[in-house]
Amino acid sequence: MLRLVAEGLTDAQAAERLSLSPRTVSQHLRSIYNKLGVSTRGAATRFALDHRLW
Repeated sequence: MLRLVAEGLTDAQAAERLSLSPRTVSQHLRSIYNKLGVSTRGAATRFALDHRLW
């Protein structure tokens, strides 16, 4: 899911691609942000790029 955020997809677009609800995607992203210690989509994208996850 972090890869989809780094690609610039919205929650709704990621949900469609993963066959999940947008709410589920949002909840998963909040969990990912907490684990990474970031609070924004941009910071999560930066983390993914810095760690070559995308």
